[in-house]
Amino acid sequence: MKSIARIKNELDICGDIEGFIAEYKNDERKGVHKLVDIAVRKKEHREAEQKRLGEITVYERKYQDKGIKYVAGIDEVGRGPYAGPVVAACVILPSGCKIEGINDSKKLSQKKREELFDIIKEKAVAIGVGMADNYEIDQMNILQATYKAMRTAIENMAIKPWQLLVDAVTIPDIDIPQEAIIKGDAKSISIGAASIIAKVIRDRLMVEYSKQYPEYGFEKNVGYGTREHEAAILRYGLCDIHRRSFTHKFYEQ
Repeated sequence: MKSIARIKNELDICGDIEGFIAEYKNDERKGVHKLVDIAVRKKEHREAEQKRLGEITVYERKYQDKGIKYVAGIDEVGRGPYAGPVVAACVILPSGCKIEGINDSKKLSQKKREELFDIIKEKAVAIGVGMADNYEIDQMNILQATYKAMRTAIENMAIKPWQLLVDAVTIPDIDIPQEAIIKGDAKSISIGAASIIAKVIRDRLMVEYSKQYPEYGFEKNVGYGTREHEAAILRYGLCDIHRRSFTHKFYEQ
């Protein structure tokens, strides 16, 4: 008879959850019962995730079924912070691609975003990234700077998209058909992928800025207006990556 430790090891590396459940469901040992319960929950989680992935590929399939091969999702990160750039990413995933875990980047842990970042980069047909820095944000306002970053992301694609899926907005001055989807980063797998790419790139950039400007805690707040960040501004003033148009309400330089 196999030991419970060995059965647990089988579960840890198991690729056939249903087979595992069938094999051990009649084992009378309590320890094995617990492992079977874990396997059942894993099976239910996988089924729920497959159902969700089917739902968030609806927009992509709608266009791909019409012969539109390169459907790209585009999203931005960083519209709200006091410091740093707004970053946009544009992502084309292969037809039928289903990457488990892709969702609105804000709903994912940093560890999960980093894991998915590597998977998306490996599987994507093309990825483009664009940015608008704090000076551009102050000069043209955050909405126009966001549009600029999105247009740059599209221009930086190695393959030009045939159709764009955009989170919430319609990008002006673009000659590619586009569909705006409210809360698109949770409803479209390619927009969700773009949000993860943009979020990881921006967070890494802000960690690098924290080495240059350690007073502000950018490695933790990534430029957002936390209480500690505001206190640091009041104490040390603004640095070169702060957005003056965002901080003037409580600090004038």
